[in-house]
Amino acid sequence: MQAVTTPIYGKLSDLFGRKPIFIIGIVIFLIGSVLCGLATSMITLVIFRLIQGLGAGAVQPIGMTIVGDMYTMEERAKIQGFFSSVFGISSVLGPLVGGLIVQYTHWSWIFWMNIPLGILSIIGMILFLHEGIEKQKRSIDYAGSGLFFISITSLMVVLIQGGVGWSWTSPQIMMLLMVFVIGAVSFLLWERKAPEPMMPLHLWKNRFIAIANVATFTSGALVIGLSSFLPTYIQGVMGHSAIVAGFTLTVMTVGWPLAALAAGHLIIKIGVRRTAAIGGVAAFIGSLFFLTLDPAKGPLWAGTGSFITGIGMGLTSVTFMTSIQNSVDWQMRGAATASNMFMRLLGSSVGAALLGGILNMKFSAFLSSENNPLGNVVTLNSIDQLLSASGLKQMSVQEMHIVQTGLTIAIHSVYWGVFALAIVTMIGTLLLPKPKIHQR
Repeated sequence: MQAVTTPIYGKLSDLFGRKPIFIIGIVIFLIGSVLCGLATSMITLVIFRLIQGLGAGAVQPIGMTIVGDMYTMEERAKIQGFFSSVFGISSVLGPLVGGLIVQYTHWSWIFWMNIPLGILSIIGMILFLHEGIEKQKRSIDYAGSGLFFISITSLMVVLIQGGVGWSWTSPQIMMLLMVFVIGAVSFLLWERKAPEPMMPLHLWKNRFIAIANVATFTSGALVIGLSSFLPTYIQGVMGHSAIVAGFTLTVMTVGWPLAALAAGHLIIKIGVRRTAAIGGVAAFIGSLFFLTLDPAKGPLWAGTGSFITGIGMGLTSVTFMTSIQNSVDWQMRGAATASNMFMRLLGSSVGAALLGGILNMKFSAFLSSENNPLGNVVTLNSIDQLLSASGLKQMSVQEMHIVQTGLTIAIHSVYWGVFALAIVTMIGTLLLPKPKIHQR
C-alpha cells in the first residue's frame, strides 16, 4: 500500500502543498497504528497494516520533498546526505528496538510508540512549516490515480503471492497479470490527456530522471536480494548463529549512512556524475564479494561485501535524490521525488519475487537430481527446518548435508542475479547526463 500511494501523494503535495498532505498522511498512519495495537487476529492485523501503509505512502516522499523545498541547491546535497544517514541509522536501531519491545513488553507497543511521535510531527508541521500556495482551482486526477492504484496493486499481489501462495501459472496470477497490463496501458493513455496528470509523463523524458530511476529500481532489487538471502546463507550453509547473520547485514546499514554523509560533500567537490559513478562501482565491487562467497571464506568476507555495497547505495541514493530535485521546479518536485522512491519500492518487490523464484527453482532442480538420494524426504520446507534450532535437531547428518549443498547452489545462483543487478546499476550511473538545474 505504501508503494502504490507514494506517487499519488507526491502529486497531491504539488497541487495542494506539502503541509496538508503530509498531515493527512500522518493522521491516517496514526489511525492505522492504533488499530494495529488493538488487533486481535492476524487477519485484522494485516488489514490494519494496510490502513497504516495508506498513510505511510505520504510520510517519506513528502518529507524528502520538504527538505528539497527548504534548502538552496548548494545546501540540498549536504542536507539530503544527513537525511539519508538518519534513515540508515534508523534501519539499524529499528529492528533492535523492536526485538527488545517484543521480548520484554508486549508486541502492540511497536504500534503504540508511533502515537506520541506522530502527534509531535503534526504539531511541528503546524507550528514551523510555512509555505505559500497560490489559491486557484485544482484538478485532481481521480481516473489516473484509480487506474494506477488498480494496476500496481495487482502487480504487487502477483510479486508477493507468485510461486508462494499461488503457482505462477495459476488462474489467479494470470487474471491479476491481465488486470495489471490493461490497467497500466489505460493509465498511460489517460495520463497523456489528463489536465493535471497524477504522474506527469514528461518527467520521464528528462534523461537524467529516467536513468536515475532505472538505476534506483535495480539497486532496490539488489538490496532486497542481499537482505533476504544473505542471513539464510550465513545460518543455513555456514552454520553460524542468527546474531552473526544479522551482523553481516548490519554492516551494510553502517556503510550506507557514512557514504550518504560523504556524498553531500563529494557532490559539491567533484560533481554529481562522478559521485554517482563511484557509488555504482562500489555496488559492483560489493556484488563480487557475494559472487565469490563460499563457506570457507566465512562471515567476514560477506560482511565486507555488505559494507562496500552499503557505501554504493549511500552515494547513489543521495546523488539521485538531490539531482532529481534540482532538475525540476517546485510544482513538479513532489511528483519527481515520489517517482524515485516508488521505483525503489517497486524494485524491492520485483527483486524479492525474481530472486526468490531463482532460489526456489534451483533448489527444486537440485532435489530432483541424482545428487539427492533421499528423494521426497527433502523438500523446500527443509530450508526452514535447517534454520530452526528445533528443526535442525530432527534432521539426520545426511539430510542436513543435502539441504546445505542444495542451498549453496541455489543461493549462488541468486548472487549471480545480484551481480547482474549491480552491473545495470553501475552502467546507469556511468550513463548519467549532466542534470538540468532549476533554481527554485
